[in-house]
Amino acid sequence: MQMCNVTESHIWMGANGCRSWREKAIILGELRETQTDVHFFATLLASRYSKGEEELDTSIFIVGGKPMQNHKSTARPNVQRNQAPAKKAGEFLIGNDLRVTRLGFGAMRITGDGIWGEPADRAEAVGVLRRAVELGINFIDTADSYGPGVSEEIIAEALHPYPTGLVIATKGGFDRPGPNQWVENGKPEHLTAACEGSLRRLRLERIDLYQLHRIDPKVPAEDQLGALKDLQAEGKIKHIGLSEVSVRQIQHARKIVPIVSVQNRYSITDRGAEDVLEYCEKEKMGFIPWFPLAAGRVFGSESPISRIATRWKATPSQVALAWLLARSPVMLPIPGTSKVQHLEENVAAAEIKIDANKVQELDGLARAS
Repeated sequence: MQMCNVTESHIWMGANGCRSWREKAIILGELRETQTDVHFFATLLASRYSKGEEELDTSIFIVGGKPMQNHKSTARPNVQRNQAPAKKAGEFLIGNDLRVTRLGFGAMRITGDGIWGEPADRAEAVGVLRRAVELGINFIDTADSYGPGVSEEIIAEALHPYPTGLVIATKGGFDRPGPNQWVENGKPEHLTAACEGSLRRLRLERIDLYQLHRIDPKVPAEDQLGALKDLQAEGKIKHIGLSEVSVRQIQHARKIVPIVSVQNRYSITDRGAEDVLEYCEKEKMGFIPWFPLAAGRVFGSESPISRIATRWKATPSQVALAWLLARSPVMLPIPGTSKVQHLEENVAAAEIKIDANKVQELDGLARAS
């Protein structure tokens, strides 16, 4: 086999006489094949991490055990590929046996507009997931309703077979009539079908953490949780979590089935679930804040958080995430994005250390904003 051309993002080789190339190649990129040509398109896995910069490293592409070097590559030799900055966020045990890095990834935004259909750039979405794992994230949160089904399918496409220790949490409990439309459905038959669909799309035999996306007020909670309990007994679910619930609802649910985590909306500017967080901390349950950056309220150029970010030489999103990590040891933020650059910016928040005085300062400023 002869290498014909290598560029910064595209590797092309003639395929004639190369019948065994598939058996000898490790491909970390998109493959496009014609009758005479084979094209490799580098994903962001084939890059080096250095302060948020992306640089192609074609030595990642290996054929027949020999690296294919690109003399035009701009990658600096002193950059370490195995850096895992997310791990600086610390760890938490979900259910006392799922060890996860406290800074996770929320996979809602790797779908289309309105959390509906395909993303604008599927290859970028795949690259985001692979990059997240490379940066040390081992906790990915999704749901059957994201797409619907699209997020779970892309996760499997990007990461299956899954690396050891990767925890994928998903959710069920919504119907999706259309973009930006969400209808609660807690009927036991729906939850059972939703879980089995997630297992197929994620290519799993068992889901480590399955969350009831909402407690449907139209269906007895006992029936909804009973369906999850049955799935757990069948070995299709390891642990069960809840989403958007009150302390009272958590307490009631725990009388029916063990609950290991709660996912409620929470951020530095949105403390409506403060009592739920405190309950989770007391009971050593994971608290997964969704919408952790609170959009414009965090990013506004004149916001107090933005002014502190400037002072700390960080971005407002990094400050907001660092505050969440400092707020409680059971906090598991899952910021999501469809862009690798934004992912790396978020992960860099794990390196920001906030002491008690800074936490109090941010508390006061955020409450006053």
